[in-house]
Amino acid sequence: MARRLALVATMAILFFNLVSAQTTNAKKKERPFNFNNKWEIPVTAALVAWPVYGMSKVYGRDPVPEAEILALNVNDINKFDRPIADNYDPKAAKTSDLFFYGSMPLPLVLLLDNKIRKDAGQIGLMYLETMGTFGSVYVTAAMSANRLRPYAYNPNVDIIKRTRGGARNSFFAGHPGFVASSTFFIAQVYTSYHPEMKFKWALYAIAGAATVTTGLLRLKAGQHFRSDVITGTTIGTLSGILIPHFHRNKNYKRMAFYPCSDGYSNGITAIYKLGTRKRG
Repeated sequence: MARRLALVATMAILFFNLVSAQTTNAKKKERPFNFNNKWEIPVTAALVAWPVYGMSKVYGRDPVPEAEILALNVNDINKFDRPIADNYDPKAAKTSDLFFYGSMPLPLVLLLDNKIRKDAGQIGLMYLETMGTFGSVYVTAAMSANRLRPYAYNPNVDIIKRTRGGARNSFFAGHPGFVASSTFFIAQVYTSYHPEMKFKWALYAIAGAATVTTGLLRLKAGQHFRSDVITGTTIGTLSGILIPHFHRNKNYKRMAFYPCSDGYSNGITAIYKLGTRKRG
């Protein structure tokens, strides 16, 4: 956990330095996103720090008493979630881990785009804010709910597995939530830099497919109930979409700059494009 904290802190510092360098540039160009570093940097730092700390608590829980596990009754589970108590598939759990860990660095593909690469620091800050937002909600819910995972109710699962401290981390599903945060963030950012892009829906469809697949794998693995997956997916999707949305520069693509000269001096002319309403 200490290594993870050091890695996150190092990444945050690098991103913050890049952001500061970009925003202090007197000739900075118009960007699709607006930032207020005076409050966003400390807020983002807090949003990242809390989940990192919370993860150590959530995944460092004391074992569940065996007597508590043996006393569990599947009939106490609500009807919507009850069928998942029979699920348990370690292979599905491992496959879901691939989606989970693969989604974390995935936004780096945005750097392949020349426009986005020039704003790498700000996009990095916004990504940390996105993941920190979801992570903060996730660890707070997990620490508060203490809901047992489906496999804890399954008598066919080894009792050592069922009594793990992590068996209390069912609500809500972090894997599909983090995948949603990452993939929908990519879709939001890329389409914001390329508003003229055709088939924007394809990026959101891919994000949705990756998220749903991860959620289904977690259900098959017996790691989460249906309500856990639905909640995690919803919060993750909202984080990935709304954080970039709230930063969006509404004037982007409306302001155009052109060089001009009157024969004696050179300068730049700015033209602002007003929105027009179509008449039916």
